Amino acid sequence: MWYVIQVRTGSEENIRLQCEANISQNVMERCFIPYYEERRRIRGEWMTLKKILFPGYVFLITEEIDELFYQLKKVIGLTRLLGAGDEIIPLTERERDFLLRFGGENQIVEMSEGIIEQSRIRILSGPLMGMEGQIRKIDRHKRKAWLEVEMFGRVQRVEVGLEVAMKTV
Repeated sequence: MWYVIQVRTGSEENIRLQCEANISQNVMERCFIPYYEERRRIRGEWMTLKKILFPGYVFLITEEIDELFYQLKKVIGLTRLLGAGDEIIPLTERERDFLLRFGGENQIVEMSEGIIEQSRIRILSGPLMGMEGQIRKIDRHKRKAWLEVEMFGRVQRVEVGLEVAMKTV
């Protein structure tokens, strides 16, 4: 089952490393942070950077949630397993499938490419293919798209890399 830990924004990588070091491997299968690629021009050169897809969240895969809960106490920093009340709830199958389709096995959402035709976006390649209806905003200058996805029991606004090659009127 996939679970989510809420952490202080900016400390995600530190918490991930602590989890890998302090939680035994027979309790935790994997600990990861989904990233997205972003293209940015730095000192005249185009660079591909990795940014955190869900700031403030670290993902864990385990079958022994009770043992994981106790071993998380070894992790220094603000951590809270997401759930409802006292019950810790795993990600739904739909949320898990979305993460696997969107970020792949490495959990890195690659840049998508598309064109704008008569004020409508059409994605030509990348993980955003087929998700045009979820895109809420596009910034061609920053090469980003913002979409709304249902995650953690609510609608989350997520930003990803999008290269718009052409715009027709």
